[in-house]
Amino acid sequence: MLVAERYEKIVQQVNERGSIRVSELSELCQVTEETIRRDLDRLEQAGRLRRSHGGAVSVKDQQQQPETPYTEREIIHAEEKKRIAEEAIKWIQPKDRILLDASTTAWYMASMLPDFQLTVLTNSIRVATELSSREKVEVISTGGLLAQRSLSFVGPLAERSLDAYHVDKLFFSCKGVHLERGISESNELQSRIKQKMAGIADQVILLADSSKFGIQAFTHVVDLQQVDAIITDRRIAPDVLNQLTERNIPITTV
Repeated sequence: MLVAERYEKIVQQVNERGSIRVSELSELCQVTEETIRRDLDRLEQAGRLRRSHGGAVSVKDQQQQPETPYTEREIIHAEEKKRIAEEAIKWIQPKDRILLDASTTAWYMASMLPDFQLTVLTNSIRVATELSSREKVEVISTGGLLAQRSLSFVGPLAERSLDAYHVDKLFFSCKGVHLERGISESNELQSRIKQKMAGIADQVILLADSSKFGIQAFTHVVDLQQVDAIITDRRIAPDVLNQLTERNIPITTV
């Protein structure tokens, strides 16, 4: 079998099954597992599949998706997001330096924040505007390329601006939370800015309503092990809650 033929066979098998292990591909293609791993690396670089622990998963139906407009996100699971935001506010102390992403849950947090001495770094136009009336809250915007659907700043300029800062706590949300594949976003620009955010925070706090769990969106942000705490709602599935607890990931339900 030629290399090109093997590549096509691998992609075909991954797409048909949704996911497949290295050992199975090795047997199907009659080559070593080391060869299959190299093949998977090259196919992932070409965007034809995504590597997973011990194998590969299909990207056939995971095309990069446009972001949900902010006006739509405001009303999706709004009550759960408000309760999560109320709980997150309790985690903030005067004189903290915090980072809020451009999620609707972070905006709810901003709307509830009391006016005490605090530094807030954000890439969200809505968050910055909401906090503009607080006299004691210092607001710093990242600047950058404006993503109109999410009203957020993204791109290289926004990412570089984060290099100048260090914060005590990051409060962020995402598109999906998967127990094996970690936290994911709808597109690469949002993924990259959130990766940068996690890298400059002492404490990384994920705000995710229960609908986000079990979802793998297009681009990987961080592994679950990089999250210090999760705040979610009581509708989270009991088995998911148990697995998170078993992994020693602190989780608060509201």
